[in-house]
Amino acid sequence: MKSKIQNKFKALFGEGGNLFASAGRINLIGEHTDYNGGYVFPGAIDKGLMAQIKLNGLNKVRAFSIDYNEMVEFGLNEEDKPKQQWACYIFGVCRETIKRGGKVAGFDTVFAGDVPLGAGLSSSAALESCFAYAINELNGNGIDKFELAKIGQSTEHNYCGVMCGIMDQFASIFGKAGSLIRLNCKTLEYKYFPFDPEAAGYKLVLVDSCVKHELASSAYNKRRASCENAAHMIRRRHPEVDFLSDAKRVWLEEVRSEIPEEDFLRAEYVIGELQRVLDVCDALERGDYETAGEMMYQTHFGMSRLYEVSCEELDFLNKLARKMDVTGSRVMGGGFGGCTINLVKKELYQPFVDAAIEKFNEKFGHKPKIYDVVISDGARMVE
Repeated sequence: MKSKIQNKFKALFGEGGNLFASAGRINLIGEHTDYNGGYVFPGAIDKGLMAQIKLNGLNKVRAFSIDYNEMVEFGLNEEDKPKQQWACYIFGVCRETIKRGGKVAGFDTVFAGDVPLGAGLSSSAALESCFAYAINELNGNGIDKFELAKIGQSTEHNYCGVMCGIMDQFASIFGKAGSLIRLNCKTLEYKYFPFDPEAAGYKLVLVDSCVKHELASSAYNKRRASCENAAHMIRRRHPEVDFLSDAKRVWLEEVRSEIPEEDFLRAEYVIGELQRVLDVCDALERGDYETAGEMMYQTHFGMSRLYEVSCEELDFLNKLARKMDVTGSRVMGGGFGGCTINLVKKELYQPFVDAAIEKFNEKFGHKPKIYDVVISDGARMVE
């Protein structure tokens, strides 16, 4: 990928420039907890985005995407927003930097990514983080890492029409090899925990079902409303509850008769998931990957039965993993399709992957995609 970018850059813009890279992300556990003020537990991965960038002395950006095989040129004023969606991410990062008082000089860039699109690994956050980091470095703006993550999030909100949380951009900027980050979505406090499955004899593998059931956004909004309703009812008795993450399990029981059973089940999942994140962190500090894996199965059960965001394909992959003694497996991301994330002992890796491809294909008529991932560093300059 690196030489491809360098060769294309030289052909289009000549010599010079710096290479920057950023990462996609996984979330080991802590799903649908972000908008409930709870913990998430992401890490940056070894699949991401790389860009060669050089200031051009012009008041405009000339960007070439290798993946889209397309060149776009745009100015740096609000009215210069490009039509191409991929270019809007770069434009948005420029504008959000300027809004924060940062300097953005015009630049030329060629970039490419190896984050599989549509697999729920946050390819858009990798794009934003790479350019937010690079623009900050090249212009000497001195914007801190937190604000760089927020620049990515604001880009999604204001220029791409996606009201996302902060997790994806945070993981892409703050990621560190051999560590996962426990992020409190309410306070934005964070802490690194050791996570090096390779060294402990495990592999982390994603099985992409390649299905996406339409429903996702309306179902997401419904579940969010259920959680907010449960939190609201608990707050009437316990005023200190801002988010569902502040509630205790017994407090939820107190209001069970006052809320729809569906809302109770959604809230029960979230409160359980918050505890599982803490339990996994404790387990990893002891180097106990088996307990961490068991918690992943519990999360899948909760997402499938209580939160009801799984689907037949993902449940099938999860059951297959359990049957084959895979250490941990669960649906990753919002649900209704996408990937399972699996923690597999190295000796079981090949039999599991072979079985997943063969049996899934037998049942659903197409093969899933397999991605091995390694926890890696986030946004950085490449030597």
